[in-house]
Amino acid sequence: MDETPSPRGELQIRLLAMPADTNPAGDIFGGWVMAQMDAAGGIAAAGIAQGRIVTVAASTMVFIQPVKVGDVVCVYTALKRVGRTSITLDVEAWVLRQRIGDRLKVTQAEFTFVAVDEQGRPRPVPPQATG
Repeated sequence: MDETPSPRGELQIRLLAMPADTNPAGDIFGGWVMAQMDAAGGIAAAGIAQGRIVTVAASTMVFIQPVKVGDVVCVYTALKRVGRTSITLDVEAWVLRQRIGDRLKVTQAEFTFVAVDEQGRPRPVPPQATG
């Protein structure tokens, strides 16, 4: 049995951590990582909602390890639940150290999105999204 941890869900985005995104200590800003996770969750949620969504919550955010310049950041999403107008996803950020190293989980969180209409009002998530 393989005990190596691996990402849960579907890969949504993959990008390179660059020097412009660092804090004074030389690590990538946590806010930058969170923004990538929000973008990845938004991609997944918009597909499920079949239209426009907005982020309403990011909870249980845990920063496990720092992201370094040169890491390839890979963000995965897994559907947790679908409500009448909301979609909740588990979102994980993993890195490949210096583009070639071991894959490590660096951040995890739960993001909740709401499907909205053209006026920005909540609308029902299409029934086929629930399974």
